Amino acid sequence: MTPGLTATNGMKEQLLNRIKDRTAVVGVVGLGYVGLPLAMEFAKAGFKVVGYDVSERAVQSLMAGHSHIQDVPTEDVAEQVRLGRFVATTEEARLRDCDAISIAVPTPLSKSRDPDMSYVEAATLAIARNCRAGMLIVLESTTYPGTTREVLQPRIEEKGLVVGQDVFLAFSPERVDPGNPTWHTKNTPKVVGGVTPNCTEVASALYSACIDTVVPVASAEVAELVKLMENTFRAVNIGLVNEMAIVCDKLGVDVWEVINAAATKPFGYMKFTPGPGIGGHCIPLDPLYLAWKMRTLNYRTRFIDLASDINSEMPEYVVRKVARALNDDQKSVKGARVLVLGVAYKKDIDDMRESPALEVMRMLEERGAIVVYHDPWVKSFREHGVTHEGVALTNERLQQSDVVVIVTDHTSVDYQAVADHAPLIMDARNAMSRTTVSKARVVPLSAPS
Repeated sequence: MTPGLTATNGMKEQLLNRIKDRTAVVGVVGLGYVGLPLAMEFAKAGFKVVGYDVSERAVQSLMAGHSHIQDVPTEDVAEQVRLGRFVATTEEARLRDCDAISIAVPTPLSKSRDPDMSYVEAATLAIARNCRAGMLIVLESTTYPGTTREVLQPRIEEKGLVVGQDVFLAFSPERVDPGNPTWHTKNTPKVVGGVTPNCTEVASALYSACIDTVVPVASAEVAELVKLMENTFRAVNIGLVNEMAIVCDKLGVDVWEVINAAATKPFGYMKFTPGPGIGGHCIPLDPLYLAWKMRTLNYRTRFIDLASDINSEMPEYVVRKVARALNDDQKSVKGARVLVLGVAYKKDIDDMRESPALEVMRMLEERGAIVVYHDPWVKSFREHGVTHEGVALTNERLQQSDVVVIVTDHTSVDYQAVADHAPLIMDARNAMSRTTVSKARVVPLSAPS
């Protein structure tokens, strides 16, 4: 050790040097939508990467050179496996080989809408069992403010290791946007907040090795709240524009025309669009993590609660619009042949997490409708033990449907064919604005009466 260098700084400098010369081994716990893209960026940057996941099927597929994530090309996985820079494993003991570990596991909500921390806790225990001095641990999973310090730190320090001295602990929120052709893991700025300044420094150095822009913040709590702020902003504004769609419908005004006209203002306005509800892992859930945390502090987050209520009611609003449209054709929902277009939570991806399409389909089926779906990205899916198979989008299928409900507006769908052959369309995404003259009766989310 250099004379005058403390043990703390010695451990930090050693790890910083290993990061700098790429001899550090990087572990990624959880190889899903967040973990696998991150693992690939570390591997491309020259690190040896150990990907740990409890799914034997996912691990075997990755080691065979196949990607199960849309945004990660199979050829990238195959190349990093071939070069020996990436190995996937279900063996927890392999985490001992790692100098730095990023945790990217799911953080769902429980049935009571409280945070389900079981995946984070399991990952933390696995790491704690294999933790050693000189290791960096970073939580990326979206969670409530205080998780890093309150859940991870005690488990790590139970091993006799002092955070900020022997080991380094930080939070860095994932900012994955599935299917985004422009912004991906490498070029999306990365916020990093450590439990101590040393933790922030080491974590920033690690991510700077593979991410274009790193944004250090004062603490883990700041970093945790950054992600919740981002998605609460989106959820509240989507809730606002969804309510505006209902307002416009009652006033007999086209909400899309209102939105597009408002968007011509070059300052003070940001365009959001309404729809059948919100989906994905982040926007429907992240604000509720913050709301839950605030309830423990005897504070009610009124904007979050109201936006959540409005957004969660949109599938029911769509179903009511479908029922009224069928009724106008002297048909009932019961026995109606309904074709749902799109079940992914947003266009041009295969991700169905929290998709509003599932609620729309369930509610229609509960009312007695015969529901089928077409989605070019989702050929089949399984929910509550039942497998649903998609159908081909043919002219005959469109003609035989009593109503077509556009829930997700994938760009590869021929909407002109839908307009030409479907008798009735409930368009929750304004997809029919891309077509010319339509033979169908189109019922938009809101429109002049």
